[in-house]
Amino acid sequence: MFDPQFGDAGQVFDPFTYLAWLAARTHRVALATGSVVMPLRHPIDLAKAAASIDQLSAGRLVMGIASGDRPLEFPAYGLDHAQRGERFADAVVAFRKWLQPADGALAGHPWAAQGVQLLPPPVSDRIPLIVTGGARQPLEWIGEHADGWLTYPDATHDTAGPQRLAAKIRAWRAQIPDGGFRPHMTNEWLDLVDDPDHPRVPLQGGYCLRTGRKGLIALLEAWQRAGVNHAALGIQFSQRPAADVLQELAEEVLPLFPSHPGPASRVMEW
Repeated sequence: MFDPQFGDAGQVFDPFTYLAWLAARTHRVALATGSVVMPLRHPIDLAKAAASIDQLSAGRLVMGIASGDRPLEFPAYGLDHAQRGERFADAVVAFRKWLQPADGALAGHPWAAQGVQLLPPPVSDRIPLIVTGGARQPLEWIGEHADGWLTYPDATHDTAGPQRLAAKIRAWRAQIPDGGFRPHMTNEWLDLVDDPDHPRVPLQGGYCLRTGRKGLIALLEAWQRAGVNHAALGIQFSQRPAADVLQELAEEVLPLFPSHPGPASRVMEW
């Protein structure tokens, strides 16, 4: 919902409706939410929508999930904003159980429907869940339950910010029970200027970064050393035309940070 006190409308479209539109027009890119507010949606409906998009896109869905940062939305749904952390954790567990391939029943759970299985299943039996921020959960919970973690980057104009981010990433990865790899993501709103040597300058209290491409490259290298695996760059605050910014990123920045080849998508003919 648009809350004038909050300052923006977030994503304009319903995420799953929008992802269905994107799935029909793309073939290789991941389709991600950023992020679904789990406490506001019933886990059965979430599981049904997510599995449907995953099937229609040949297994390309990645779900960013969050506990919600707009207090106005919760009373609109008849929910207590203060209970969003508890509802989030409960919804994650229920969502995963409904997508289990052998048995969708939730024995002993308030949402139980014994003998009922949700269809369709996801393509690979598991849809990655990326926790955004803290979601009002302890670090141990995020380490145990999240398939990845997206956090704000701390300061991006100096060397101290990436160092603090590195410490946070190490602390989280130490909580992963099997010691296996989980990706970390971070983001920045960017005002990329024409001058490639323009220094990194924080704007809006550090909410946005003005820099030339050399400063951006140095920041991305620092994030990489800190343990960041994916970076999202928002350009809505850029003074230059979006097409010019994207062209410069594509030609001068992205080739320095090549993506790893992903698994081949299962071809789904509909």
